[in-house]
Amino acid sequence: MIIADSTFFKRASGFCVFRSSHLKKNLLWEEIKYETIDVYKRNRLILEEAGFVILATVLDGRAGVRAVFADIPVQMCQFHQKMIINRYITTKPKLEAGIELRGITHNLCKTSEEALSEALSTWNGKWKEFLKERTTNPITGKWHYTHKRLRSAYRSLKTNLPYLFTYQKYPELNIPNTTNSLDGSFSQLKELVRIHRGINKEIKRKIINEILGK
Repeated sequence: MIIADSTFFKRASGFCVFRSSHLKKNLLWEEIKYETIDVYKRNRLILEEAGFVILATVLDGRAGVRAVFADIPVQMCQFHQKMIINRYITTKPKLEAGIELRGITHNLCKTSEEALSEALSTWNGKWKEFLKERTTNPITGKWHYTHKRLRSAYRSLKTNLPYLFTYQKYPELNIPNTTNSLDGSFSQLKELVRIHRGINKEIKRKIINEILGK
């Protein structure tokens, strides 16, 4: 089984990495300028041509990538989902609706798809009219939803819900619910780039390849 994830070390440069959670090692990585669907298609093909059988994948939720693995179970990293919610409503939301939604998300790793679906339905029923509130620009006359970031947070959870608990549906595959095993490598790389910003690019690339190859 492969965990697929990626990160960017600079604004226009990074690495896409495929990792086996069962073997506990990175199998393939590619330096990329932009994270695209073609990057995942290409590297999946390379792995399969090398004889690897991808039983399932754990992704960080980037748009469109799921389609590359539509024929196998896909798990959305629960940690990344929580981070998405934090970006929308912060870790300390002031609105009561935001506080309640963050409370629901906080228990993400301890719940089930059915329980989360019910909690989101109850939350939306309570705050439905609140979420419809609009703010109009007095000059242009154009309007926008007053609580658009809260709406986006809720929509993210609803959209990703079918993929957040895949690991529970296939217990025989022992699918991780996060990409934490891969994120550890990324943490080392980010620290390396931060500390050694001025080193030669070729030397930096060799060090990065050595870390990913461990």
